[in-house]
Amino acid sequence: MIHTQPSCTDIFESGLMPCEEALSRILNNLPAIEGYQRLPIEKARGRVLHETVVSASNVPPHTNSAVDGYALHSSDLPDQGIARLAVKGIALAGEPFRGSIEKGTCLRIMTGAAMPEALDTVIMQEHAEIKDGFITIDSRHKAGQNVRRAGEDIKQGETVLASGKLLTPPDIGLLASLGICEVNVKRKLTVAIASTGNEIVAPHQIPTEAGIFDSNRYSLFAALDRSDIEIIDLGIIEDDAEVLLQRFNEAGRHADVIISTGGVSVGEADFTKTALKNSGQVDFWKVAIKPGRPLAFGRIGNAAFFGLPGNPVAVLVTFYFFVLPALEKMLGIVDKPIAPTLTARTTENLRKKPGRTEIQRGIVSRDENGDWIVKTTGKQGSGILMSMSKANAFIILNHQDTSKSAGDWVTVMPFCGMF
Repeated sequence: MIHTQPSCTDIFESGLMPCEEALSRILNNLPAIEGYQRLPIEKARGRVLHETVVSASNVPPHTNSAVDGYALHSSDLPDQGIARLAVKGIALAGEPFRGSIEKGTCLRIMTGAAMPEALDTVIMQEHAEIKDGFITIDSRHKAGQNVRRAGEDIKQGETVLASGKLLTPPDIGLLASLGICEVNVKRKLTVAIASTGNEIVAPHQIPTEAGIFDSNRYSLFAALDRSDIEIIDLGIIEDDAEVLLQRFNEAGRHADVIISTGGVSVGEADFTKTALKNSGQVDFWKVAIKPGRPLAFGRIGNAAFFGLPGNPVAVLVTFYFFVLPALEKMLGIVDKPIAPTLTARTTENLRKKPGRTEIQRGIVSRDENGDWIVKTTGKQGSGILMSMSKANAFIILNHQDTSKSAGDWVTVMPFCGMF
């Protein structure tokens, strides 16, 4: 009998950690970072709110008209037939009417203009006839219509944004509506990234006969290009155990997170896992996922460490399914726009063995009935980066799933909201 050795490409390898357990262990081992900075709100989009924001005033601050029209006493609305009311003045946004409006009369009013205290209803101008300083209205109207009450949007003392909110454009507008010019946000997360391998060269270099261009580091640059992350570029690190240890240890003194690609399999030149063992703490290094099985997680110095596979598709899959949730946990994000999953009918057969999660690259669209359908982008090898570039979604085949036939429902995760 042949005694086989463990291999990260062996689909029959046993003892691999399920994806859910791996992600849970990662998140349970990563506390949120401390520290914050104060920013003007126009610079705060995409940052994480450090402290809860409570409104110091009502929004809107005064009762006002929701339309251009005529403000009046609701008691003047006709139960049937029509009513004729004299127009006694005008109220503009920012220029309130200072007089009084008696019953039987009305006030011309513009959108956003303050309502005089005695008036409680606004007739849209398109629903009134005006002639010789009088309006005529019919019985279709209701008391209180077209009026925005003070505090209708936000009441004084109300919590409007909670700590941990990833600030979006509407949030920035909301802060401005409260008269808030600056806000405290979590400090940036510092992430060091490196590619490893003697065969790797930068895109501007001329590769050797056996060399390949470094795409992994640039994929990670793009994935990490967000306002709450600061990137430290460690460049390409050669396959040398001592050099790797030195560079990782140095990065561990400055970064919150280190992400390297390559060198985490079981080959003789896969030194990244060795460096992690010698310099820090290894939590695990193989996960039941395809692509991305050789995923190492642990710590070096003060930094969390992710050793991602060397194949470019596996790098992106493991980043979005494991690293990104970890970064958001460390940033203290508890409220953010979600990347939803959908169910779609596969238009082709998908081969799958139970016992691992498979992430295929797909193109989601709608059929003639409006139902979601999905097809793969072709060959699904972990080194075929074109399969990611063509895709607009991940096809997620869960741990215990078996092969799917054309017409079966599968889970898909659109890239919209992720990238």
